[in-house]
Amino acid sequence: MTKPRIFIDGEAGTTGLQIRQRLAGRSDIELLSIDPARRKDSAARAELLNAADISILCLHDDAAREAVHLATNPTSRLLDASTAHRVNPEWVFGFPELNAGQPENIRTARYVANPGCYSTAAIALLAPLTQRGLIPADFSIHIQGFSGYSGGGRALVDAHEQDQEHPMRGSFLSYGLNLDHKHLPEIVKYGGLTRTPIFMPNVGAWAQGMTVTIPLHMQELNVAAEQLHAALKEHYGGQRYVTVTEMAENPAILDPQTLNGTNQLELLVYAASDGQRAVLAARLDNLGKGASGAAVQNLDLMLQGS
Repeated sequence: MTKPRIFIDGEAGTTGLQIRQRLAGRSDIELLSIDPARRKDSAARAELLNAADISILCLHDDAAREAVHLATNPTSRLLDASTAHRVNPEWVFGFPELNAGQPENIRTARYVANPGCYSTAAIALLAPLTQRGLIPADFSIHIQGFSGYSGGGRALVDAHEQDQEHPMRGSFLSYGLNLDHKHLPEIVKYGGLTRTPIFMPNVGAWAQGMTVTIPLHMQELNVAAEQLHAALKEHYGGQRYVTVTEMAENPAILDPQTLNGTNQLELLVYAASDGQRAVLAARLDNLGKGASGAAVQNLDLMLQGS
């Protein structure tokens, strides 16, 4: 029986390299590779995009859109790790834990859009709570994100690790101060929101690993933090890659690097002793469940539907 052929378009980038490493040594698939000298050659890319059963796009948005046009074989399927198609209704959102039907949607889809790293965490925290009416869709949400520098792509990685110039190079920087971060549309759509949240991302001088936090005034919600925790536990019960930590076991210090090298996503609910304030928190490897690990998880689901 012929093995499914997989092509990583953009395998030289941070996400593509990580996906290739995660797939290396697997005997159930055949990895197709482009001549490095022709990796930006549209004709060479088109040949592989149409020869592959599933292509994973690890590209900038414009190049990802171009890849869709180049993939004219009606049986070719695409998994896009860029921002280009995440809120496109013709694409299935690649967060399998979003709801009970999402794994099957991914299995059978021709087009799957991998979530962003920050948005994976924010959506994982918000979606179960808005779905259950515990957080209103129009509630005022504030999100803080803290990521290692690999989240900025190859150029920022080289800036930190090869002493190259980059405007985002530094020990700790806040950015996205125009309040228009590229992950916001998917957070709104799949987080079940009707009001755009305030999102403040930050990047630090560690390689990978991230945390996302959402502070809440509980008297504005008229629910207890324990109810939010119970809803998250119910939603993610039995999931392999998403876990909800018991509130009594919450770490006092949340290290963003704890889950590096895994495809795990950990969710936590912290509550003040007066019961009036809480913080929803998530941590993950921004190159794992936040990018390459999630892509491989989605690829495995798509292979089941091949």
